[in-house]
Amino acid sequence: MLISTKGRYALRVMIDLAEHQTEGFIPLKVIARRQEISEKYLESIIKLLVKARLLNGLRGKGGGYQLTKAPERYTVGAILRLTEDSLAPVACLEENAHACPREQTCRTLSLWKGLNRVISDYLDHVTLADLMREEEAKNDDAL
Repeated sequence: MLISTKGRYALRVMIDLAEHQTEGFIPLKVIARRQEISEKYLESIIKLLVKARLLNGLRGKGGGYQLTKAPERYTVGAILRLTEDSLAPVACLEENAHACPREQTCRTLSLWKGLNRVISDYLDHVTLADLMREEEAKNDDAL
């Protein structure tokens, strides 16, 4: 499993919006500047997040994007599943994978299933709020 740039950027955008949620709708160009992501690439990521109803978008003057719910209610797993083809560690565990002819005799299948479970459980228990707290703790340590 390798998390793509799209997945990493989606997390950065969501954290950015969570950190600035009291400011209302945040324009795309502001997010792009703060996160050092091209507006064009960011636009494709934002569209995906809006379509999945993780973000609200507002057009026109005073428009931009904001979270649809509290940071505690977004998991890293849910965000990454939108952007990644798969979080599975091996192809045979990917969604809609063809049945492996070696499944009945595979000596490593239980290993990969266990790793897949660990990855999913971990990512499904880390929230945007957790990631925000980590940054706050780093900033506090720097003082």
